[in-house]
Amino acid sequence: MKYRIIPVTPFQQNCTLLWCEETNKAAVVDPGGDVDRILAAIEQEGVELEKILLTHAHLDHIGGTAELAAKTGVEVEGPHIEDKFWIDGLDEQCTMFGFPKVEGFTPNRWLEEGNDVQVGNQSLSVLHTPGHTPGHVVFFHPGELLAMVGDVLFQGSIGRTDFPKGDHPTLISSIREKLFPLGDDVEFIPGHGPMSSFGNERRSNPFVADHRG
Repeated sequence: MKYRIIPVTPFQQNCTLLWCEETNKAAVVDPGGDVDRILAAIEQEGVELEKILLTHAHLDHIGGTAELAAKTGVEVEGPHIEDKFWIDGLDEQCTMFGFPKVEGFTPNRWLEEGNDVQVGNQSLSVLHTPGHTPGHVVFFHPGELLAMVGDVLFQGSIGRTDFPKGDHPTLISSIREKLFPLGDDVEFIPGHGPMSSFGNERRSNPFVADHRG
């Protein structure tokens, strides 16, 4: 599986284009906006988009979903249904963050812990990782030791929990009990900023490092 990170929106959110090298089928993870930029990357890589995957329903991660789905005809999978209230409140999110209004949508498939999603011949495991939002999910490819963690974990930091239904202890549990057991060698693409590995964060992240107990 190959990937390309596409920074989008004024928040420079990491939208990820993933594709299966065997089939050339692709998925876009968290199309927050700048849909023309995402479509240009799909064309440049010469891949065929087959679905949109969402880690959670904050505006900077889903703002371009309806437009991208309409322009490509693909279906939307994720996040967990606990984030439905964020999607239902897209107009309020646009006002809150000073974004232009975007079209609403309903995912074709809500995701749960233990689900798998297919990208071509590749399979991604779904982990339900609440805390930043109640319906946040992470996509993990065991073969590539690669995770797309949205806004759960960052290089040297963790997701905010001061938005509605955020919960700090739950976020810490999601990181330590769901992500870190996947292995120190697993590299992750966060929702913002540079990539890192779970091993690096276990050693040095001031919020969730092992030495913090």
